[in-house]
Order: sequence, then structure tokens, then C-alpha cells
Amino acid sequence: MGGKQRDEDDEAYGKPVKYDPSFRGPIKNRSCTDVICCVLFLLFILGYIVVGIVAWLYGDPRQVLYPRNSTGAYCGMGENKDKPYLLYFNIFSCILSSNIISVAENGLQCPTPQTVITSLQRELCPSFLLPSAPALGRCFPWTNVTPPALPGITNDTTIQQGISGLIDSLNARDISVKIFEDFAQSWYWILVALGVALVLSLLFILLLRLVAGPLVLVLILGVLGVLAYGIYYCWEEYRVLQDKGASISQLGFTTNLSAYQSVQETWLAALIVLAVLEAILLLVLIFLRQRIRIAIALLKEASKAVGQMMSTMFYPLVTFVLLLICLAYWAMTALYLATSGQPQYVLWASNISSPGCEKVPINTSCNPTAQLVNSSCPGLMCVFQGYSSKGLIQRSVFNLQIYGVLGLFWTLNWVLALGQCVLAGAFASFYWAFHKPQDIPTFPLISAFIRTLRYHTGSLAFGALILTLVQIARVILEYIDHKLRGVQNPVARCIMCCFKCCLWCLEKFIKFLNRNAYIMIAIYGKNFCISAKNAFMLLMRNIVRVVVLDKVTDLLLFFGKLLVVGGVGVLSFFFFSGRIPGLGKDFKSPHLNYYWLPIMTSILGAYVIASGFFSVFGMCVDTLFLCFLEDLERNNGSLDRPYYMSKNLLKILGKKNEAPPDNKKRKK
Repeated sequence: MGGKQRDEDDEAYGKPVKYDPSFRGPIKNRSCTDVICCVLFLLFILGYIVVGIVAWLYGDPRQVLYPRNSTGAYCGMGENKDKPYLLYFNIFSCILSSNIISVAENGLQCPTPQTVITSLQRELCPSFLLPSAPALGRCFPWTNVTPPALPGITNDTTIQQGISGLIDSLNARDISVKIFEDFAQSWYWILVALGVALVLSLLFILLLRLVAGPLVLVLILGVLGVLAYGIYYCWEEYRVLQDKGASISQLGFTTNLSAYQSVQETWLAALIVLAVLEAILLLVLIFLRQRIRIAIALLKEASKAVGQMMSTMFYPLVTFVLLLICLAYWAMTALYLATSGQPQYVLWASNISSPGCEKVPINTSCNPTAQLVNSSCPGLMCVFQGYSSKGLIQRSVFNLQIYGVLGLFWTLNWVLALGQCVLAGAFASFYWAFHKPQDIPTFPLISAFIRTLRYHTGSLAFGALILTLVQIARVILEYIDHKLRGVQNPVARCIMCCFKCCLWCLEKFIKFLNRNAYIMIAIYGKNFCISAKNAFMLLMRNIVRVVVLDKVTDLLLFFGKLLVVGGVGVLSFFFFSGRIPGLGKDFKSPHLNYYWLPIMTSILGAYVIASGFFSVFGMCVDTLFLCFLEDLERNNGSLDRPYYMSKNLLKILGKKNEAPPDNKKRKK
């Protein structure tokens, strides 16, 4: 009865894969897939390039990189090459202004004349001068300067606080110099730390073939021990509060979560949850120990595959370079688009209420090169206001920025999909080699890369587009949530939280489905939809094995990252803080202003390196697992249909091949 029910469940998720005598691993004779999506993706990339060209032609990033004076001239460029700093006539107008900084559009603009620091002539001098220091190409007064008496301002503290705020937010020169000095002193030691991280990651993966079983056992026992200690701790807290602690009915509902620590029901609920988790884990160990052994054997097999194809461990460098190109192109395009438009100048006067200024059309357009004929209004100037938003390009900047964001997400996801499909093709050729390593193709990684680009660009673009749309929906939802953060309506907050949670789950599911679809594409060369369907059905027919393998792999890779990052972090801390005794003269730790800076850099670099190596290993495990499931359904161990899996997996499953050990290589 149980077997019949299991067969009905299998039928619900498709029929097992049938034996194909011509199948010998990744199919070589294949055709292009998802051609329509490939054409759309290439047209989109062409449009993305056109957007970049338009942005380059009309954009002017100098307004962000260099300050401008009131006439719109750049400081430190052209005729002002030897005058790099901008001086504000009345810096307190900046401090007291409600809109101090608008860097993205117009740079730092203040309602006061601005000039190059040495251009103090033609009666355009400020009414006072203060000792100042440069920050971002602008002159800002020192924080210990006593400000002059200004009309309408009686509180010097407000002004000094404003100056301090400007200095703190803009003038990072000293800190930047110290950081640069620290990197100059320690960069080679940081490289050594990253080299240690690389070696540790590689050794961990290669040694899994020897220690995967004991390591997984130790980790599982460690989790059981942590849960057991948690149960004991919760029981002790509950016992202490049983007589003198408050009850949940007395406390009621409160947003102060720390108050629940003194409630005995809190610790009782935590104890029950931990006890249930402990029981579930014990039951899993008892009843699913066979599947855990299969997962461990697949991990060992993945370690062997990586050892046979060491070039796969360095493929993340290709992915990193491509991702960097995509990010840099988008950033430059966005910057040029944001700075497109012609400069606009308006009439401005320091005191429009002065006699003679009543009839002057303040804030109207003017020509900065023309001489102002109205001299009855003191301080009348033609000043730079900003960049025009008129014109076809300027009116379309927002739409072009949206196009750029879509291009960023789509290209990034496509690059990641390319890496997954290429690695899957390489590792699949390892599994389906009957005699290893003799039957493994020459240069499997390069072959998989060329095959993927030639035939499956459209399929990768299709999967990347689906994921991109979900991610953009999440970004829009986060933006709406940010705008409505001040709303205290609990119902609206709950609905928004539910939407965000649903989209997060959808994104995770699509990533999982895409990953397995790319594996099937790499093996069979079919289009995205068919590959996703076949992968999903195959996994659902073996859902218990999927869950066990996924969790065992996650636990092992988490420990690996913890080992690599933690080891590098501890070594970096003791070295850069000078706490390693007995170092020789040649290995003396550098003198640093901030010793935590190279430590954090080493830790971050170690995490990136470990993530890159372990992502390759994770892709290897997933690929071999799908191949293993297909092997079980395709073959039966007979002379004509032998299993391709390792002897260790055959032993665990209680299966064997009828083919004699000295059987000749199978014809390709």
C-alpha cells in the first residue's frame, strides 16, 4: 500500500527519466535555446549602450567633482587651474540655510556669492574673513573661531554648531590621509592575510573527501549540544522566576521586549521550542541517517571533482570582473545622466530690501558674461543657479535612469547565471565520465563556457529577467515602505510587512529554481521552461533527499566560512595589534594609526574569498546531486545500463554494477 502511494506521488511530479542509450553526459549536439529572449536581451543591451552614449554626450560630471563659483566657473580647471578652492562670502548663510547640500544636482550651493579664493577684486570682497581649511575643494572656517557679529543673529552657539557640523560632515582630509598611510604601511600584510584565506578555503574543500563524515558528525553533535544547553538554561531561568517572577497576565502587552525576560512564561515557551527542535533533530538522525550518509558521500565526491578540475575554483574571478564592469558602467551612466543639462544663471542680490533693488527682477535669467547696468542695487550679481531640466534628454532623465537600473539588475543576474551554468556543465562532465579521470573531457570549464555562450544566452537572459522583475518589485516596495515609515497605522504596517515577506520568499524560490534549471540546461541543452520544469519535478520526486543534502551542505559551508574568516580575523588582530611575541625584525608589525582598519579589510577580503570558493563547491554539490538522481532513474546496474555514481554511493545504497572491473571503456 505504501509503495503504491509513493508511486502515485511520483506520478504527480512526472514520470522517472527513461534510459537513453545515447546519453553520455552533457549533450554536445545542441541548438540555440530561447532565441526570442536572446534577441530581446541583445536589443536591450544595445539600448543600454545608447543610453550610456547619450549620457556621455550630455552629462558633465565635473559639477560633482569640482566646485563652481557664482558665475559658474569651475575651480581648479582652465583659467582657474591654480585656484582650486571655493570661498563663500558669508558662510553663515550656508549654515543657516534650510537646504545646505545638493551635490547630485548643483553641487554645494549657498545663498551667498561664491568666488575663487584669490579673485577678491573689483569691489567683490566679502564683508569679513575667517581662518579656514579646505574641505572638498571649499573653504570652511575652523571650529574654534569666534564668529563676527551678524545682523539678526545673537546666538554664537548656533553658528559654531553649524560650522562644526559642516566640518564633521565634509572635512575628512586628516582621517583620509591617516587611512591612506595605514594602507600604504600594511597592504602587503593584508595580501598575506588574503593568501592565507585562499589557502585555508582550498584546503578545507580538498580535505572534505577525508574528513567530511567526522566533521558533519561533530557539527551535528555540536548543534545538539547547543540546543541541550539552551534547554537547561531556559529551565533554570524558569525555575528561578517560578516563585518571584511576574506572569504574562500581569505584564500584558508591551513594546518593551526586555520586560518579557522577567516573565516565567517566556522561558517556558523558549524551553518548549528548543525541546521540540532537539527532538526533531534526534528523530532526523535516527530515521534519516541513510540519507545523511548519502549527503556526506556526495560532499566527498564534490571534493574529488574540484580536485580534478582546479580551474573551476578560480572561475569566480571571471564573475567578479564581469560584475565589476556592470557596476562601473551603470555608475558612470547614472552620474552622467544626473549631470546633464545646460547651466542656468539668475539675478541675485545680498539684500533685496535695499533701496534701488525693489524694481530689480530677482531670480530671473541673466547672462554671466554681460555687464550688469543696474548699479543702484548693491551686491547685484548674475549667479549660477543650477542645470536646466528643459529639453528632450533632460525631460527623459528619470526614464533613462529607470532603464539603467533595469539594465543593472538584468546584467548582474545574467552574469551570475552564466557562472552557474558554466560550472554546472564542467561538473556534470565529471559525473558522467564512466572511467575517471580518463573519460573527463579536456578543458571541461572552457568547453562549458563556450557552449553556454553559444547556445544558451537567451535561456540565461530569460531566467535573469524573471529574477530581475521580482527584485525591482522588492526595491519599489522598500521605497514605499521608507516613505510611509512615519505612518503609525498598524494595519498598513502589517500589510506592508506581509508583502515584503512574500516577495522575499518568491525571490528565494526563483533563485533556487533558476539554479537547478541552469544545471539541466548545461546537461541537456533544452530551453529554460522545460529545464526548470524537469529540475523541479526531479527534485520533488526526491524531496526528502533534497532537504537533507541542502541542510547538511549549509551547515558544513557555514562552518567552513566561520573557520576561514575567524582564523584570518584572529591572526590579523594579533599581528596588526602587535600582540604576537617573538617576531623577528623582518616580521615586525607596521606602526598604524587605526590598527582595526587592516583587520577589518582582511576579514572582509577573507569572507569574499571564502564565499567565492564555497559558491563553486556548492554548485558542484548541487550539480552532482541532480546527476545522481538522474543516474538512479536512468540506470539499473546491468551491463547495458551501469550506474555512473561512485563505489561509495553504490555501497551506501546497497547497489552494484554487473559490469566486470576490467571492462573496457564505453564507446562515446
